[in-house]
Formats: sequence, structure tokens, C-alpha cells
Amino acid sequence: MSYTSRARLRLLTGIAALALPFAAQAETPAATTTADPATSAPDAPEAQGLTEVVVTATRRETNLQKTPIAISVIDPVIIKDRHVQSLLDLGDGAIPSLRVATFEARQSALTIGIRGIVPFDQNQTARDGGVGVYVDGVYLGRSQGLNAALFDVARIEVLRGPQGTLFGRNTEGGALSIVTAAPTGKFGGTLTAGYGNYGAYNGQFHVNLPEFANISLKFDGVSQHQDATVRNPLPGSYGWNYYNRVGGRATALWKPAPGLSVTLAYDQAKDENTPFYSQLVNYNPNRYNVGAYNSANVLTFNGAACNVKASKDNTTVTTNPCIAPLSPLVKVAGGRRMTAAEIGVPQQLSVDQTHGLFSTVKWEVAPSLELRSITAWRGVSTDQWDNSGGPHRTVFQPNGKFSRYSLSWMNQHQFSQEFQAVGSVPQLDYTAGLYYFAEKAEETAATPTSNQWNANGTGYTVLSPIVTGTVSSGNQGWAVGSRFLQRGSRATAHSYAAFAQATFTPEAVDAFHLTVGGRYTKDKRNGTLFLVQGKATNFPFTFDKGRFDPMVTAAFDATDTIHLFAKYATGYRAGGANSRSQTFAPFGSEVVKSYEVGSKMDLFDRHVRLNLAGYIMDRTGTQIDFDNVDTNPNSPTYGNHTEETRNAPGKSKIRGLEADLTVNPVEGLTLTGSYAYTYTDVPATPNPFKNNALTKVFVVFTPRNAASASLDYELPVAIGEAKARFHLDGNYSDAMYSFQNEPVKTDSSFIVNGRLALADLPLNDGGAKVTLSLWVRNLFDEAHIYRRSAANSSPSVNNDGSLNYGGVLGDYANFNPPRTIGLEGAIKF
Repeated sequence: MSYTSRARLRLLTGIAALALPFAAQAETPAATTTADPATSAPDAPEAQGLTEVVVTATRRETNLQKTPIAISVIDPVIIKDRHVQSLLDLGDGAIPSLRVATFEARQSALTIGIRGIVPFDQNQTARDGGVGVYVDGVYLGRSQGLNAALFDVARIEVLRGPQGTLFGRNTEGGALSIVTAAPTGKFGGTLTAGYGNYGAYNGQFHVNLPEFANISLKFDGVSQHQDATVRNPLPGSYGWNYYNRVGGRATALWKPAPGLSVTLAYDQAKDENTPFYSQLVNYNPNRYNVGAYNSANVLTFNGAACNVKASKDNTTVTTNPCIAPLSPLVKVAGGRRMTAAEIGVPQQLSVDQTHGLFSTVKWEVAPSLELRSITAWRGVSTDQWDNSGGPHRTVFQPNGKFSRYSLSWMNQHQFSQEFQAVGSVPQLDYTAGLYYFAEKAEETAATPTSNQWNANGTGYTVLSPIVTGTVSSGNQGWAVGSRFLQRGSRATAHSYAAFAQATFTPEAVDAFHLTVGGRYTKDKRNGTLFLVQGKATNFPFTFDKGRFDPMVTAAFDATDTIHLFAKYATGYRAGGANSRSQTFAPFGSEVVKSYEVGSKMDLFDRHVRLNLAGYIMDRTGTQIDFDNVDTNPNSPTYGNHTEETRNAPGKSKIRGLEADLTVNPVEGLTLTGSYAYTYTDVPATPNPFKNNALTKVFVVFTPRNAASASLDYELPVAIGEAKARFHLDGNYSDAMYSFQNEPVKTDSSFIVNGRLALADLPLNDGGAKVTLSLWVRNLFDEAHIYRRSAANSSPSVNNDGSLNYGGVLGDYANFNPPRTIGLEGAIKF
């Protein structure tokens, strides 16, 4: 635990022991703050203690505590207190069972998991994630572009466990539903500006115009910027962990007649960023012999050539094994987060652009029935420029090339249409609907190397992006016309669904509620891998399958403030094809069966809120990715990455306990604690790169134990309605795996965030108010490895069975962001 003191860990453990009884479900600290009118329960009684919160997890507005689903809610207060600007900022563990990480080291594509359902590589044209991400009810089909700036968020609902009935395919782990603030029809808004370290600044505006002709308009704009936290010594190139995000959204709400409303919104955003730095944390950890290059640039050990193949007992073996020496320029950082690279490499900005047009029509045809239509067109384009490793992921070779520049160009467009009928009859609440989703995606990729060593590794040259001669895998650049396209794929998807869910409350026993639901989905997907290693190919792929997912929930109101439930549900992730394979190799769906029990309790006159849940999930057909990288510097495909996906045999086990506790002991003080225990076990799976030998595999980004705790204190200030606010939160996670077939874990982590604010200072007689705040993320500047690979620490196996030591270097890793701090001012009018 070099990254933090034992005292801090004991502090977190103490807080967790006091705050968390054992196991859990939850709502997060968000549900404990003073809610605004848009999120307060309708007709909620005025009472001291914790406020009620409305969610839409059942496609209707319900009280969070009376909704028999494990839900966490993040509201605008929590977003401000934690200085959450994008989904990646939730990666510190604000919700213990929600895991957010980068795919590879890239900010531009996120891996999102819930309850141990975490994809390893969904960043492709013909495959999906296991957690659905929604914005105002619209499913986002690709992981690219998920880290764009968040607009005016009313709340983020994290629905844990399979949500296959109401939210559909690819929600086997749950759903992340982002709900934006609707137009108010009254003039008002907020203006926010802030400045922080690393050259950071941010600004946003949210303006509502007065209603006219039954039309209400709202406009949102966001700008977020941070300079690199790891410096690149190459002039003219960007450093690492840089971002610049801008976006805008316009929303119109039209109410042409009583009971009828039409919402139309358009948004567009641009995210320019660089990846996190991939640094070497050890060299030769397995202590192989280290060779030296002779005058002929032949690697030798004890005066003899290394790694010579020989025949022994009718098999091929490697004699005099040794690995390449380390260049004297390369720094091995160990557990230290680097602040500057020792070698400069070309690093351009990755650019993600998203846009969408959204329409929702709601028609209350009767007091007990509302019909809805949700229509959306969305798209994302990504220009990926990822040169995150420098010399830390390739071995030194005299006059050899190094630093793999991973490039990708992806375009995706999607259309979705959903019809819903939400109604009630005596003793029965129901929701039914139809859904259609269509998507087209295409991607090409290249992996040139950008630098070249001199003869002894004491210097290097930055290669030209333009090459002369015939472009090939060994002679390629990154300029147009010099790119050797390693792969190219395109895919289309069509999904059709019909669903229904109803809750029956018998008149004789009105404390009992039985919910039954189901969804039938028909998925069709096809595509082509049209380019492999620079050659035109025609590897087709087709997926066509229908599936029914049921759900049954029994809930009982033990008292007005104690609610119990038991739930059975299934969910699935559609099959697909791996575009990183050499043949567009297909794989099948994975299916989850979930059994869950839970309770939601408001105690001590609503001053204590305790939510608990325990679940068992069995997953069949678990999609496992196997990687193979050509690490032989003498190979014509050196550095190329191949990946195959297989469905694991048998059942994968996921078992979990979750708890959330919120306490309001005195006026103005709120204490919260959340805990998640997650056990996972996946059966050994045939590895296509090892002659289908059964290989142990792991669930990524899923800690066995994770916890978070926070303290919020508010007290009035003798200036009008102004108040001072203090927030502090701590977030702990066990070490976890970050690769599905590497038994190497990340570091455990403990991140503390805080905020001081002087809120609602009167600005003028018109009611305008000012809030001034000081925020900090990662208060103790804790450094931990959140992604680690040992793929370059051991020899690979040649086709003839001999060992290849040519790529052995050491473990590489990515570290979390350093401490960031800033001042912010907001005017509300």
C-alpha cells in the first residue's frame, strides 16, 4: 500500500464499520440531499429527516424507497460536490457496484460495468456491452463518445441487476440512465465558471426562456479543459491525460393541448483528448538472463547468440535464452506515477464527436393511461490517436523502431423508436411497449511505429509520418497515403422488441405487490471484415436470434417505511463478431439468471435510511477475449494485435451483497456509507492461441470489496438565505483484474474528494444568487495502478512450440489522475 498511508485506510475501514451493517442494495448519497421540485416525490408530506426521491426505473415516476429494484441515484448536488464533469469521474467508486474505466488507456471510450458484468473489449463495430447507457430513455449503442461532457443533469439512475424487461438487450448487468433537466417555461438559469491546476478551466450555462405559445425553450452549453498531467518532451506534440470538451443542447417543450406534450431536443458535442500514459513499472520481473548486442547487432549472452532454436527429443527448444537489455534512456517508475515522459513521441488529439436529435411525445388519453413515443437519431465519429506507451511497451533493438501509434477511425449512426403505454386500473399498474433499434458502424485501424533507436539506445529519432516506397507493415507512417491499414470492418444491427410489465396489488392485502414482466427481442446483425493486414478480404458475419426475458418480483410493505422484495430476472448480451480477429470470428450470446432479495427501510422518523440486497447471478456463454501480440521484432507483423472471442463453457458465478446507509443525526448533517461485496468465478475457457488449451480467465474491473462514505454539513450564514456547505467523501476499492486472461491485479485504491462552498449569496433584489466553491479531487494525491498487464513479462510460444524471448520487457500500467483542485463560481438567476 505504497500509494496511501495505513492511517487513511484505517480511517476508511472505521467509517465503513460504523456506517455499513453488512450487505447491500442502494441509493447513493444523492438521495439524501435536499431535492429540488423536479426530483421530489409528488404530494410528499413535509417532514424533517431525509427527503424522498423520485425515479423512473419502472418507466413511471415512483418513490425510490417503494421501488423494488436496487437503484442508486446521483443528483445535481452530488455532481457538484464531487466535481463530476463526465462519466469517467465516477470511476473513483462513488457507487461501489458501478465500475467505470478506460478501454485500453483511452479517455475516449469507456468500459462500464455493474455487479461483475464488465466487458473487456466492446470497443468494436459488431459487439455490445453488458450495461446499457441511456440518455432521456435513448440507448447509446457504442462506447466511443461516452466520456463527452455531461449536460444539465437532473439525476443519474444506476439500475443494478438485469433490466432486460423494460430496458432490453445488453442490460444483463444493469442500466445507467441519465435524465436531463427539462425546460421550466419560466425565465431563469445558471452561469458557471471555474479555474483549476493543470491549466484547467470550465464553464457552462443553462438558460430557460419564458413560455410563449405553449412552447418552453431551454439552452445548455458546456466547456471543460485540462492540460496534460504527464508532459511530452517532443515539441509540438500533446502530453497525456489532456482533454478539451465542448457541447451544446437546445430543448423545446410544446404543450398544444391539455394532457399532450412534445419534447424536441438536439445536442452536439466534441471531445478532444489524449490517453493516459502507459508506463513500465518493472523490468525483467522473472529474472531471465539479460543479453547484450554485439557489433553485428546480434543479441548474445556469455559470448554466444541467444534464443537459438534446436531440436531435442523430437521437439523444438530455445537454447541460450536471454532478453534484450533496457535502453539507458528508459526509466522504470515502479509504483510512482510519472509526471513527464523521458522520450518524446508524436501524440495528436483523439477527437470524438457526438450528435443527436431526440423527440418525446406524451399523450394522456385518460386519467389512467398515457401513451408515449420516443424517437431518436444519434451518431458518433472517432479519430483515435493513441501513442501512450513510448518505449515502455516495446523492447530495445539497435536501430529498431518503437512506440506503437494506435490509430482508429470509426463512424456510427443509429435510429431508435419506442412506443409505450403506461396506465393503471384498480389494483393494477402496467407498462407495455414496442421497440426498434437500427445501427450502422464502420471502423478502420492502423498501428505504425513512430520512433527509432540509434545503435546503442542512447538516442532516438522521431520518424516521419510520410514514408517513401511501398507502404507495408514494416514501412508505414500515419499521414494520409502512408497508412498501412491493419483492419477494416463494417456492421449493421436491427433489434425488434415487445415488452410488458404489470404490478398487481390485491385489495384484500394492499401491502403485497406482485410484479410480472417479460420482453421478447429479435436481434439481427451482419457485417464484413473487409480488410486484414492491408489486404482486401471478405469475411462475412451474421447473427439472427430471438429471445424472451422474464421478470417476477414479490414486494411486501412491512410498515409504511419498511419495504421488502424478492426478484427473479434474466438478461442477455447479444452475440457478435470480433473485428480484431483475422476472420471476423463470431461468438454467441451470454445469458444471466438473477435471484435477488432486498429491503428498503426508513427508520427513526426518517432520519436513518438503510437499504440492503443480496443476489446470486449465474451467467452462461460468458464472452471471453483472448489476446495475442506479435512480440518478435524480426517478424513482418511485429506489434500487430490479434484478438479472438470465445464463449466460456458452463456457468460463471457472480454472488454479491450490497448495503447503503444514510443518517441525518442533526439538522444540516448527513452521513452516508455504501458497500459492495462481489464474488466472481468463470470456468476455464479454451484459448485459441494455445491450441484451445483450457485457460483460467478473470472478471475485469470488479473488486471483491468496495466502499464509499461521505460527510455533508450545511449551516446558515447571516446573509439572506446564504449557507455554508462542507462535503468530504472517501472511496475504497480492493485490487482487481484488468485483463481477462492475466492473473495480474491492479493496486487497491483510496480516493478522497472534497468541496467547500458558500452558497446562495444574494446578488441583487431580483433574486439572483451567487455560489462560490473550492473543490478538490484526489485530496491526498494518491497514486494507484488502475490497469496493469504482464503480457510483456514472459516469453511467448512460437508455432513450433519453442519459447520466444524477443518481446520480454516487463509489466506496464496506467495510473489514476493526480490531485486536481479548483475554484468555481456560479450565478443563479
